[in-house]
Amino acid sequence: MKRGKAIISLIICLALLGLLGYTALFGIGADKSGSMKGISLGLDLAGGVSITYEATGDTDPSDEDMADTVYKLQKRVEQYSTEAQVYREGTNRISIEIPGVTDANAILAELGQPGNLYFIAQTDSDGNENYSYTVLEDGSIGYALNYTLEELEANGSIVLQGEDVANATAGYQNSGTANTQEPVVELEFTEDGATKFAEATTKAYAAGESIGIYYDGEFISVPTVQAAITDGKAVITGESSYEDAANLASMIRIGGLKVQLTELRSNVVGAQLGSEAIHTSLIAACVGFALVVIFMIAIFYLLGFSASVALVFYCLLMVILLSAFEITLTLPGIAGIILSIGMAVDANVLVFSRTREELAAGKSVNEARNNGYKKATSAILDGNVTTLIAAVVIFALGSGTVKGFASTLILGTIVSMFTALFVTRQITNILYNLGLQNVKLYGKAKPVKERNFISIRKITYSISVVIIVIGFVVMGVNGGRGVGAFNYSLDFVGGTSTTVTFNESWTTADVESEIVPKIKDLTGVSSVQVQTVTGSNQVIFKTTTLDVDQRTAVEEMFENDYGIAEENISAESISSTISSEMRNDAVIAVVVALICMLIYIWIRFKDIKFGTASIIALAHDALIVIVCYAVTRLQVGSTFIAVILTIIGYSINDTIVTFDRIRENLHGASTKDKLAEVVNNSVSQTLTRSLFTSITTFLMVFALFIFGVADIRAFALPLMVGVVSGTYSSIFIASSLWFDLKTFKKKN
Repeated sequence: MKRGKAIISLIICLALLGLLGYTALFGIGADKSGSMKGISLGLDLAGGVSITYEATGDTDPSDEDMADTVYKLQKRVEQYSTEAQVYREGTNRISIEIPGVTDANAILAELGQPGNLYFIAQTDSDGNENYSYTVLEDGSIGYALNYTLEELEANGSIVLQGEDVANATAGYQNSGTANTQEPVVELEFTEDGATKFAEATTKAYAAGESIGIYYDGEFISVPTVQAAITDGKAVITGESSYEDAANLASMIRIGGLKVQLTELRSNVVGAQLGSEAIHTSLIAACVGFALVVIFMIAIFYLLGFSASVALVFYCLLMVILLSAFEITLTLPGIAGIILSIGMAVDANVLVFSRTREELAAGKSVNEARNNGYKKATSAILDGNVTTLIAAVVIFALGSGTVKGFASTLILGTIVSMFTALFVTRQITNILYNLGLQNVKLYGKAKPVKERNFISIRKITYSISVVIIVIGFVVMGVNGGRGVGAFNYSLDFVGGTSTTVTFNESWTTADVESEIVPKIKDLTGVSSVQVQTVTGSNQVIFKTTTLDVDQRTAVEEMFENDYGIAEENISAESISSTISSEMRNDAVIAVVVALICMLIYIWIRFKDIKFGTASIIALAHDALIVIVCYAVTRLQVGSTFIAVILTIIGYSINDTIVTFDRIRENLHGASTKDKLAEVVNNSVSQTLTRSLFTSITTFLMVFALFIFGVADIRAFALPLMVGVVSGTYSSIFIASSLWFDLKTFKKKN
C-alpha cells in the first residue's frame, strides 16, 4: 500500500517539478516568455533608463540643497526599483538611472516636474477666489487656478512651498465610525513651514475654507481645513485607498525639493558590467550548482540526492517568485540568493547529520529520519529566523542596493526553509517508501573525536587579532602614502563621466576589448564602467575622478585614434551613487538589525552571553572582510555593503547551529571544567557540518570567481574570504567567547 502511494507521490512530484520548470522557462497562460525572462535585471546586469535634470535659476544651488534633492529623489524613484541610482553631475545637474525599464517618456510623465509644489489659500486677502471647481463627467471634482502662480505669489496666496514640507508618508488612522481604519497622508513641516502653516490654517479654519495643493500644473489635493494646526504636523483624509495615499505622499515629497529641476536629456543605457556579465553568471550558477550536487551526493548518498532535487525546486521557485514580485536582480541580489542557497543546504546538512547520528546509535532508518528532523528543527528555525529578522530590518530601514539585497534575502530565506523542511523530507519519504531502506544508502555517523578547542582559544584569538591589526596597519600606510586606506569606487566617491559620440555604432563587447584597456593605461584607473546609449552612437565611460592631464590624454586618444571631433567628447564630474544619507541608512539598519538579533538570541537561548558572543563574532567576520578589501585594494563599491551583510547573515546562521548544540548539551553544567567540556564536545559534534556547509557555499561563490567577468570576480573574492572567516569564527571564536563570558562572571 505504501509503495503504491509512493509511486503516486513520485508522479505528482515529477509533474510539479515539470510544471515549475515549464513556467520558469516558457511561462503559462497568455504570457509565453517564461519567468526567467521576466526577471527585472539591474543597471549592472541589463541597463535601463537614464534621465538627467538641470537646476533652473540664475545661480547654482548650494551643495546642501543638491544633496537634499538627490536623497529625496532617491526615495521617490525607489517605487520603480530599489536599485535605482541618483547622483549629482557637475554643479547643477542630477542624473537618475532606473533599471528594468525602457520607456523614458513614461517615467518622466509619472515623475512629473520635481520641485514645483505650492499650498494655495482658497481666497486672497480681498476675499477673491484663487481657484474654482467644476464637476467632471465621471462625477469627480476638478479644480483650476483663477490666477497665474506669479499673481498668487504677489498677493500672498501661496502660503507654503514644497521646501517647507519635511516629509510626507502614507498611513492609516481611525475613521471614528465602526472603529475602521482609513488611508491618510501624514505631513510634517519644517520649523519655518510649521509657522506658516499655523497662520494659514488658522485663517482658513475661521473662514471654513480649503488649502489647495498644486503640483506640476494641477491640483493633486484640495483638503478642507478642519482645525488650526500649530504643531507642524497635518493629516490629509479622504483618500480612497492606501495606494492613492502613497502616490499623493510621493508626489508631495518630490514636489518638496529645494531645487527646481527641468529635464535636460533622457536615454536608454546598456548594462554597467558589460555584455558578458549575465552569460558568465549563468555559467557560474550552473557549474556551482553541479558541484554542490556532486558534493552532496558523494557525502550523504541518497539523502544528498533528495537535497539536490529539493534545490532544483528551490531554484525554480526563486525564478518564478523573483519575476512575480518584480524584484530587481543585481549583484547584491545575487549575494542574497547565494546566502539563501547556503542556508538551504545547511538545513539539509543539519538534518542529515542528525539522521546519521541516530543511525549510528542503532535506530531504524525511518526512526532515524524522523528524529533527525525533530532534533535539527530548532537550530534551523533559529538560524533562519535570525537571518530573516535582520533582512526585514535592513529592508525597512535601508535604501538603494541595501534594500535590494534584503528583498532577495527575505524571499530566498523563506523559500529555502520551505524546500529544506518540507520538500526534501517529502522526497526522502517517497524514496524510502519505494523500497530504498538499506542503511548503506543513508550512511552512519562516525564516532566524534573530541577536540580541545578551549585550550587553544588564546592562539585562535591571537591569529584573528594579528590579521586585523595587519589590515589596519596596511590602511594606515596606504593613507599615509596618499592613496587612501581603501580603493573606493565611484559608487562611494564619485568620479568622471565621459560621453563620446562616435562616428559609427560600437557594441559594448568591442568597447570593452579595445577602448577600455587604453583608458586604463592612460589614466591608471583600475575600473571603467561602460554604458551604451540605445538609438545613438554615444558611449558613456565612468571612472574614478580624472585630473586635467588624465582627461586631456583620454580626449586626445579619442581624437587621434578614432577621429572624434572635440565637440563630441564631453566630461562631467559625477557624485557618488551611494550618498552619505544612504550610507547612514545602511549603518542604522545594520545596528538595529544586530540589536534585534541579540534580543532574539537572548530570548531563545535564555542567556544574553550567547547573543553577545554572536555579535562579537559577527564583528570579527566583518573586520576580516574589510581587511581583505584593504590589503587586496579591491574597489569598495555598492557590492561592498552587500558582501558585509551577506557574511553577517551567513556567520550568524553558522554560529546559531553551534550554540544550539551547546544549549542541548549544557544539562545544568556550571563549573568551569564542565563548561569547557560542553563547548569542546558541542563544537566537535558540529565540526563536520560546519565544514560541509562552508564547502557547498564556497563552491557556489568559487564558480562565480572562476567564470565571472572582472567586476564579478572582485565581488566573489571577498565573499570567499568571508565564508572562510565565518566558518573559522563559528568553530574557534564564538563558542570560546561564550565560554569566557560565562566563566568571567564566576571569577569575580
